[in-house]
Amino acid sequence: MTGPVETHTVTNQAPPLVGNLYEANAPLREAVERAGAGAVAERARVLGAVLGSAEAAVWADEAHRYPPVLRTHDRYGNRIDEVEFHPSWHRFMRLAVEHGAHAMPWAAPGPGAHAARAALLSMLAQTEPGHCCPVSMTYAAVPALRKEPKVAAEWEPRVTASAYDPGLRPPREKAGVLIGMAMTEKQGGSDVRANTTAATPTAEGHYVLRGHKWFCSAPMNDAFLVLAQAPGGLTCFLLPRVLPDGTRNAIRLQRLKDKLGNRSNASAEIELHDAVSHRVGEEGRGVATIIEMVNHTRLDCVVATAGGMRQSVAEAAWHAAHRSAFGARLADQPLMTQVLADLCVESEAATATMMRLAAAYDDPADAPFRRLATAVAKYWVCKRGPAHAAEALECLGGNGYVEEAPLARRYREQPLLSIWEGSGNVICLDVLRALSTAPEAAEAFLAEVRPAAGADARLAGHVKGLESRLGGVDQAGARRLTEDLGLALQASLLVRHAPHEVADAFCATRLGPDRGLGYGAVPVAGAAAIVARHLPEA
Repeated sequence: MTGPVETHTVTNQAPPLVGNLYEANAPLREAVERAGAGAVAERARVLGAVLGSAEAAVWADEAHRYPPVLRTHDRYGNRIDEVEFHPSWHRFMRLAVEHGAHAMPWAAPGPGAHAARAALLSMLAQTEPGHCCPVSMTYAAVPALRKEPKVAAEWEPRVTASAYDPGLRPPREKAGVLIGMAMTEKQGGSDVRANTTAATPTAEGHYVLRGHKWFCSAPMNDAFLVLAQAPGGLTCFLLPRVLPDGTRNAIRLQRLKDKLGNRSNASAEIELHDAVSHRVGEEGRGVATIIEMVNHTRLDCVVATAGGMRQSVAEAAWHAAHRSAFGARLADQPLMTQVLADLCVESEAATATMMRLAAAYDDPADAPFRRLATAVAKYWVCKRGPAHAAEALECLGGNGYVEEAPLARRYREQPLLSIWEGSGNVICLDVLRALSTAPEAAEAFLAEVRPAAGADARLAGHVKGLESRLGGVDQAGARRLTEDLGLALQASLLVRHAPHEVADAFCATRLGPDRGLGYGAVPVAGAAAIVARHLPEA
């Protein structure tokens, strides 16, 4: 007998990408300091070291390869409505909660708290985005809960606790709780005023809900904010999974969605059979009550997209720096260098935008800017995510298209952030609403972008054009207007804060007269320096 015959030696493959996600990301570190969140740096380094490890890469793969499973009944036929997760999912959830990504600004309010949390969440989303859904909704629920002080007094201390305590038990027995959301129904989708779920008040002071929800995000959470039709109109309610006596509330999980991406996270269709709930805010003011939750989750859509772009850039640049073809490293070949540089510029613009937007949630004086900028950034940054992921994947060729590489997973993930909390058209309508009902929002936005216009003629021309159009755009032109607002914000941030070659490349490729349609279509000076700035270190 003969032993195995070797056919070849593996060469010219990039080594595994491991390292500290915070230390390796200069644009993020710089933006954290600008946002007044420098105090989070040590915590970010600790978390970044874990998330950038080889072990975390395996956890992320496992969380998606073994998605959640719905158990409607136990072995004896009892209704249990539970969702089982792979242990790796729980590892990420524990990391997120223990580092405060679910509640930092509420548990420890202070200067830079929202911005600090955004930095942490972006790194969590970079490695494993699915778990960020329940983390985000828990964070975003607090402003809505505060509309009903009695409910907030009972639930907020549990929401802000830094303990991850999974499992369905009465909230008072748990070290910490998580909040989800269930707003849309089959017949309405984003048009939540078309909801038919009925809320009936009881003599005991609560309400019972009867109806359904087409999308219940994170059905394993301890409670949900839902919208239902009360006698006084559409109203917001807190719907607990387990009642104080330990019995399961009448929430029936019908099935889990079989989703394109975000597969580590569970999204369910549910029916409510006179489920016990507690009113949050006034009857008939459901949309007004829950809108702050929506705005905070829209912020997180921007944060998660930016985190995903950073993963795409890191993987593409790392591969090109270690792969050779046609006699030279890919990263040294001009065509690839231009593509990588353009991807890096997009990522840096998204990072700068998410951190500026998060900082606006720290400063009450920024409320008018935040009103318009949240919608603009949600539309534009999230719209750029899918194409960015596709181009980065292509930099790896076939190596990027297989499931062992994280960019296949990333490619499926990025479209979610455009859909979640308002698809593109819904967000553009919100931009028009902000311009028409809150003129101070437009003035605050222009005050943000005007100072940088003097430093770049292309940006100056772009802002001048915006100013002439802000008052006269209808629905048909809403997408172009929102796009141009997003470009103005990103360009102004880069002109003020980024290295010259990054800002110049952005303005040349996005604002200049010769802008192209694809990444790398417009040659820019300083491309190699841009790539070097974003290339992770070994």
